[in-house]
Amino acid sequence: METSKITLFMGKEIRKEMFQGEWWFSVIDVVGALTDSTQPSKYWTAMKARVQSEGDFQLSTICRQLKLEATDGKKYETDCANTEGILRIIQSIPSPKAEPFKRWLAKVGYERIQEIEDPELATKRTRELYRSKGYSDDWIEKRMRGIAVRENLTHEWENRGLKEKKEYSILTAEICKATFGMTPSAYKDFKKLKRENLRDHMTDLELIFSMLGESATTEITQSKDSQGFPALKTDANEGGKIAGDAKKALELKTGKKVSKSDNFLNEPEGKKRLK
Repeated sequence: METSKITLFMGKEIRKEMFQGEWWFSVIDVVGALTDSTQPSKYWTAMKARVQSEGDFQLSTICRQLKLEATDGKKYETDCANTEGILRIIQSIPSPKAEPFKRWLAKVGYERIQEIEDPELATKRTRELYRSKGYSDDWIEKRMRGIAVRENLTHEWENRGLKEKKEYSILTAEICKATFGMTPSAYKDFKKLKRENLRDHMTDLELIFSMLGESATTEITQSKDSQGFPALKTDANEGGKIAGDAKKALELKTGKKVSKSDNFLNEPEGKKRLK
């Protein structure tokens, strides 16, 4: 199941991954946020060499390679560190943002503890984040419902034999292609997106048909009591086709395409509402 997220520090995106019950942060993203470097990966490489030459220790020893999604939509092994590791790393970065970042890091850790005790807090914070970005309440309701539908589906997949993240990606692509005629990566190209979350740039109708495809897949899987990847892949195609047929019927009736190349990033300031 998906445990990766993107969080913001002073407007900069920081990728993070849940691993063994705690957040691990992309070191390159942290370096970029603190230094404003246009080449944070080179800065990180030079920094590791400098720290080692100063007789300290190897910063790479406090990192772990985790697969995070890059700007091309694919996942790559990326240097990540937990809160303790990141605090050590930023000691070697001369930046006026270091202290604000420490406070931000503490807040992220504290929020994680709160969310474990009260899972509804995570939902509330997600809603607040979308509002702060300018999304309408109506869109947010659909997006949140879509997240719930998605979690229900991935829970079914997990209980029915899926283990590898690659398998989740394949089944998701199967539903998306049967619904919209495009895989998620092709859809992101269509909307001119890079690392951004595709569903955060869908219109109301696109979200609705995404939900229909995934809800239909869940119902089919439960009714057939499917087990294992091959059977679940067949269900994903059938569920996506139900949504795809409904989408085509609406397009035929209205004469309008459901899939839009517009995305939230390209909307004029003050009018950022995906319709």
